[in-house]
Amino acid sequence: MTTFRHGLVIGKFYPPHAGHLALVRAAQARCDRVTVQVLGSSQESLPAEVRAGWLRDELPGAHVVAGLDDEPVDYASETAWRAHTTIIEDLLDAPVDALFSSDGYGEELARRLGARWVQVDPDRRGTPVSARAVRADPAAYWWALPAPVRSWFVRRVVVLGAESTGTTTLAEALTAHLGLPTVAEFGREWSEVRPGGFTAPWHTAEFDLIAREQARVEDDAAARTPVPLLVCDTDVLATALWHERYVGTASPSVRALAARRVPDLYVLTGDEIPFVQDGLRDGEHVRHAMQDRFRAVLAERHAAGGAPWVEVRGDPASRLDQALALVEPLLRTPRPLAEPMEQRHEVVPDLVAALALPDSTA
Repeated sequence: MTTFRHGLVIGKFYPPHAGHLALVRAAQARCDRVTVQVLGSSQESLPAEVRAGWLRDELPGAHVVAGLDDEPVDYASETAWRAHTTIIEDLLDAPVDALFSSDGYGEELARRLGARWVQVDPDRRGTPVSARAVRADPAAYWWALPAPVRSWFVRRVVVLGAESTGTTTLAEALTAHLGLPTVAEFGREWSEVRPGGFTAPWHTAEFDLIAREQARVEDDAAARTPVPLLVCDTDVLATALWHERYVGTASPSVRALAARRVPDLYVLTGDEIPFVQDGLRDGEHVRHAMQDRFRAVLAERHAAGGAPWVEVRGDPASRLDQALALVEPLLRTPRPLAEPMEQRHEVVPDLVAALALPDSTA
């Protein structure tokens, strides 16, 4: 089997999937080094550098770079070929002697780069998946998505509310009903073990810790969930509101983290049920005021373009039914991605002759 000095793999990787990883690993098996170029266009809604970061995580031995390619995709156009080839060459740090691809365009591109074309799994029998299929139905191809890609596709639902409003009860019921990993409230765990106990004065640094750990637990579960959905028992926004309650002022750092972590839906649990003191709660005298604060902040965030929210009330079964009516449609609706630039022509077998180009040097 021929071994090459420098192999190249190009693509949109929109999004990356197991077929892409298999292609790159096939190149790595036959090359001293491999460059992977993520060529994104301006009309795509997932930045090319984000896709490149995911590939770096999955392929630590490859040299992954991202570039912008807004040139029309037209395999029958000499002008288009030259434009794409120029972009590809400009992203290279050294000449390549092998181009690895599944699709037929690889033969002509390899010739233009002065490289050998190596076709891998052209019928996609080894890894039956495509980026187009993933965009249309990520749940059907969940098995083919690397953990960071799954995490991006996950629709996130946050259940939150004031003390003793049934937040954990509803979050656990939704999680069990849908077969999802648990995302528990880290703030409660911290309250049980923090130095000085629950009644000692609270400090901003504690809420930074709680917020970061809550985000970490959520992201870990998003990478493990068996379907593109996650239900969380509270989130960083709730942590920001509890900072207000216990410290007396807003936390810029926790608020900033919350602004970067906007879920798909907030479910607020109603405060009409009896208050139950479990030893870690302030008391009923602050419950309604905190609930009003939750309502005000959720409404304000939604008006500014943030997540929609709904307040559920009634007994546990009724609340579960109300929440499921909103959550289950999210599971059936993939996170949207703008369509990539479409190619204008299919690759034709006699492309070189049709373009009156020199014979291939591959």
